[in-house]
Amino acid sequence: MKTFKHINILLLMLCFTLSFSQQTPAPEQTKDFAIVGATAHIGNGEVIENSIIVVSNGIITIIGPEASTPLTRQAMDIIDAKGKHIYPGFIVSNGTLGLVEVDAVKASDDLSELGTYNPHVRSIIAYNAESKVVESMRPNGVLLGQVVPRGGRITGTSSIVQYDAWNWEDAAIKTDDGIHINWPNSFSRGRWWLGEDPGLKPNKDYSKQVKELTDYFNEAKAYNNGDKAKKHLPFEAMSGLFDDSKQLYINVDDAKGITDAVNFAKNQGITKMTIVGGYQASEVADILKQNNVSVMLKRVHSLPELEDHDYDYTFKQAKQLVDAGILVSLETSGDMERMNSRNLPFYAGTTVAHGLTKEQALQLITLNAAKILGIDNMYGSLEVGKSATLFISEGDALDMRTNNLSHAFIDGRSISLETHQTTLWKRYSEKYGIKEN
Repeated sequence: MKTFKHINILLLMLCFTLSFSQQTPAPEQTKDFAIVGATAHIGNGEVIENSIIVVSNGIITIIGPEASTPLTRQAMDIIDAKGKHIYPGFIVSNGTLGLVEVDAVKASDDLSELGTYNPHVRSIIAYNAESKVVESMRPNGVLLGQVVPRGGRITGTSSIVQYDAWNWEDAAIKTDDGIHINWPNSFSRGRWWLGEDPGLKPNKDYSKQVKELTDYFNEAKAYNNGDKAKKHLPFEAMSGLFDDSKQLYINVDDAKGITDAVNFAKNQGITKMTIVGGYQASEVADILKQNNVSVMLKRVHSLPELEDHDYDYTFKQAKQLVDAGILVSLETSGDMERMNSRNLPFYAGTTVAHGLTKEQALQLITLNAAKILGIDNMYGSLEVGKSATLFISEGDALDMRTNNLSHAFIDGRSISLETHQTTLWKRYSEKYGIKEN
């Protein structure tokens, strides 16, 4: 009875936590509006100074230089953005936002499913659109994300969402976009807590684990080419990999593993493939380029993993891959992954300090990410006919010192930039007499 009492208290605390300061999703756009005078960073490498962007029914209908773009101002609301900057909404690739709220409360954790092969597990139905963590992404311009399950050899199926919704049905902009695999490790470290040498050593079971994965794919392919007399949900979920309607995402870091993963996909006849993590991707860039394989690059703010790697190995890898002609986006997995997703624009900013131009770095978290996720027909850049999912910043959005949002829109809806964090900041600023700059 005492245990049940404690559980009830924890659930009540969780409910209070989830309800505190949650912002109501914005209503649909009802009147055309124009953003005038800002520097527009298109997301495809182009920049328009003193721009005009007109939005109607959630869609960009006009974009161009102010001096050469006629505008009937009386028919719409005008947002004066002179001296400011406009960007497409940033996109978090390979994220888990909305799948876990409080790590210590099991009832709020839907990160992974039991079992080794779970291609039929759909992350979207576990997505919590009212998560306080999701809400806190928006003040940094992070407006879209991929929701990815974790755990097992085949972790499940991901979906793409926007970050201002009542529920997962409202949030989803593309469901079941791809299937995710954790590639076997070709090397492993000794278990130091058992007295083993903690250094790297070859994984004796590597070939066996790759064969098991290959056999599973062969069985799935045979099932989908057969009469399907007996329903097999995991195999059915994999059909999209063989008809190119789904992307295959393979989590792998080492050069040998990346090479083997590319050859594996090629032998399976899978043409839509992305390497996730790709710590040593730059060392096999030629293979990735030859096979048209894109990369979701490991978190930029990471230490080198091998002692003979440069201190800035992870910082400069984006530049090396872009120069090799590979389609690259950034992902944020690792320690405190969900919290660190808000730092996505600043990870991109770090790549500028190590070789990329600002517009190339911007593409890593906008149009490149949208292309990999298959949503570039509507998101990822500021172009006529695309969704008005964008934001206005007082300064450079890739610099944490100047990325200060004044407006943000998802599908033309003017969304709130208030979160539980801004609420607490204002509360205690008033208490201690701190004035806003």
